[in-house]
Amino acid sequence: MNKTFEEGQILLSEVVNMVKDELTHPNVQVVLGVPFPYLSSFSKLIDTPKVALAAQNCYPKASGAYTGEVSVPMLKSAGVTYIIIGHSERREYFGESDAFIAEKVDAILAEGLTPIFCCGETLAQREAGIHFDFVTGQLTNSLFHLSAEALQKVVIAYEPIWAIGTGVTASSAQAQEMHKVLRDHLASKYGQAVANEISILYGGSVGAGNAVELFSQPDVDGGLVGGASLKSRDFTHISKSFPA
Repeated sequence: MNKTFEEGQILLSEVVNMVKDELTHPNVQVVLGVPFPYLSSFSKLIDTPKVALAAQNCYPKASGAYTGEVSVPMLKSAGVTYIIIGHSERREYFGESDAFIAEKVDAILAEGLTPIFCCGETLAQREAGIHFDFVTGQLTNSLFHLSAEALQKVVIAYEPIWAIGTGVTASSAQAQEMHKVLRDHLASKYGQAVANEISILYGGSVGAGNAVELFSQPDVDGGLVGGASLKSRDFTHISKSFPA
């Protein structure tokens, strides 16, 4: 929840132009998670296939008496192709359950859009040694009802809650460890070939200084970038940090 319309317009234009000019990696997709009021206008400013638009949330019903909520068909009509769901802040501040997030997954896939499914543990859960079971449980509860074909349309974002907005980043080894646990968990139900096709992003204080090391890990397929995305140069640098 950052930037006025005018400020956001400037940031988006800077990022789009930088990505067009500088991002040469053929397999990197930049997705900008934009606040609801700006989506329709900003979709018209994106003139490159290298950049796609994401909403930061959705409501799982298609329409109805849900004042203040925004449906997936509304977002699709505004030019959105990705929707972030299950972010730790939605879970913590708004009490969103695994079951409710599963409804959102289904609603997004039904409209042909891509869910970016967030999962992650608190510091207390990590210190108690239950972090692997907790995070794999989030996947089981919200994603394992899907067919293999549907699951491959989901992007997973691991966000260690203790490393979000704190300046504390999981080491590249810690990130790789959890990402491998998640991929192995997916493989246990869907097989290794399916699990290998799913992008798992790291989302804990990704910055220009640590992106290269994080993205070099074999099971880290990208980043869900927070504060660094508010600086166009830093964000573009992150987008260019993938191994060739």
